[in-house]
Amino acid sequence: MRVGVYIDGFNLYYGARGLCGRSTPGWRWLDLRLLARGLIARQSSWTDAEVDRVVYCTARISGASNQSGQRDQDVYIRALRAAGSVDEVALGNYVTRVGTAPLATADAKSRPVLAHPAWPLMVQNDDGTSNSGAVFMASVARREEKGSDVNVASHLLLDVLEGRVDAAIVISNDSDLAFPVAEARKRVPVGLVNPTKGYRAGKLGGSVADGVGSHWWYQLTADDLKSAQLPAAIDRITRPVGW
Repeated sequence: MRVGVYIDGFNLYYGARGLCGRSTPGWRWLDLRLLARGLIARQSSWTDAEVDRVVYCTARISGASNQSGQRDQDVYIRALRAAGSVDEVALGNYVTRVGTAPLATADAKSRPVLAHPAWPLMVQNDDGTSNSGAVFMASVARREEKGSDVNVASHLLLDVLEGRVDAAIVISNDSDLAFPVAEARKRVPVGLVNPTKGYRAGKLGGSVADGVGSHWWYQLTADDLKSAQLPAAIDRITRPVGW
């Protein structure tokens, strides 16, 4: 059984950071092929399954605002290729822009609650009366990755429809992938891996018996990540300090 693995790189990175801790070493130098092999062995009921194809979908970090991040990412991608940990790196775009939005805080379910004036900071109307219903607007720098979800969906469906794989693993908790994942399940068994510590996106759920059946779901742990690390040195490529 040929297994294709399709990874949303930023979703995995930020999910792993939430699981392991931003300043904690021992999880960033991740061997994606080794991680997938472990997931198949521990979580699936697939027989004679071999990781045949690993597609890593990410975007290049902008050096204009994060030089060290760009440098470390370059080292990691070179290491993945040199170690044979990926078969393809599909690059989206990293966009930096200025956005304007209402000032808000998060409620218990992380939903936005708009901030309104209250003493000691109030908004005054032209006639001198207080306006407690006003909305504060904030202009902020936004750094966003674009295209990884589209690349995951495209490679997944192309490989399934062209018969390149007999089963698939998708590592992402992005609900935008609900349709391509559901279509893939009609044709091959699919393992859906949530790389975050939050609940699985509801749209990515389903039944083991959907389509061809033998599907499974799993939520990554810190131990999964720390036990699937690349060698500290690969040829002349070395793991960044603190990783």
